[in-house]
Amino acid sequence: MISKKIVVASLLFVAGPLIAAPLSYDLKPQKIADNTWVLQGKLEDFSNRNGGNIVNTSFVVTEDGVVVIDTGPSLKYGKEMRAVIASVTDKPIKYVFNTHQHPDHFLGNQAFKDIEIFSLPKTKQQIQRDGDNFAENMYRLVGDWMRSTEVQLPTRVIESDHLTLGSHRFQLSAFSGHSGADLVIYDEKTGVLFASDIVFYQRALTTPHTPGLAIWMDEIDRLESFKYTHIVPGHGPVTMDHRPLAQMKSYLQWLDNTLTDAAKAGLSMTEVIRLPISADFDSIQLTRTEFVKTVAHLYPKYEELYF
Repeated sequence: MISKKIVVASLLFVAGPLIAAPLSYDLKPQKIADNTWVLQGKLEDFSNRNGGNIVNTSFVVTEDGVVVIDTGPSLKYGKEMRAVIASVTDKPIKYVFNTHQHPDHFLGNQAFKDIEIFSLPKTKQQIQRDGDNFAENMYRLVGDWMRSTEVQLPTRVIESDHLTLGSHRFQLSAFSGHSGADLVIYDEKTGVLFASDIVFYQRALTTPHTPGLAIWMDEIDRLESFKYTHIVPGHGPVTMDHRPLAQMKSYLQWLDNTLTDAAKAGLSMTEVIRLPISADFDSIQLTRTEFVKTVAHLYPKYEELYF
């Protein structure tokens, strides 16, 4: 005769795997400079496995409160980010910045809706126009991680080239190479440069909204003028040198040359997609995936120039 204890234990064993573990981004703050933390995302594409956490978000703790740079891909991420900040400091969050319109950088805004959220004027317009479509696409790509996420617009547009909080003076610079409106933030006190998606490092860049690779390359030169101690890319590891800028410049130049040469040769889009990727970029993640997308985004413009 089988005991009741064994039956109950067996049922629990069978039922156990059917009970999904609660979703968690397991965010871990990385201190990169005095009072400065980064939450580094994965060098991947959006998936249900990573919940959309492919982005670097940051926060700076000043004497008078906290500055948050980007809020992540979902309401859940934003809530977990706030919990991480609370574990580091009891100072209030004073300002939030959305560096640009892409969903992994602003869809956590709901978790910060009690705080002023700043962006460039054009970024607010872009989110107002495209935000719902971005959110819908994220639901399709990452599923339950997006539960209850809705678009929360920035509440204030940036009207100055700097902001001071406590002893930290932040330079606010408008770029455009990645999305048409890209905010770069430089903390003069620590020398940390938050480059947003003007810089990808060890992860191939994305191009759906770039106004042109030549513009982007010029802006990499502009970043080199900052005397930074650390550079925080929008995607990829933080460094204390110019390797991210050198990699970006080399990769952008290769993309531009490849598309130009292909258009001059009269190659079809299908033929371009099959072209080899330079071995110089073997260490960069997702080069083939993003190259295919870039060809779709940009090659027609190159064809127009040479046909």
